[in-house]
Amino acid sequence: MRVSVDDDVCAGHGVCTMLCPEIFVLDDAGFARAVVEEVAPELEAIAREASLRCPTQAIRVD
Repeated sequence: MRVSVDDDVCAGHGVCTMLCPEIFVLDDAGFARAVVEEVAPELEAIAREASLRCPTQAIRVD
């Protein structure tokens, strides 16, 4: 599974970073970034949850 954050949509709420700090971090400007592209199988469920709970729907999982 792959994950990415749409820079044009992210508003920096940080929900993803609270749910899954192994995958998401806030950059110096306060916006989310995925620190991995390929999600480990044991983190797939939480990555999907982060995508669903993102207030601006900026997280894409494939």
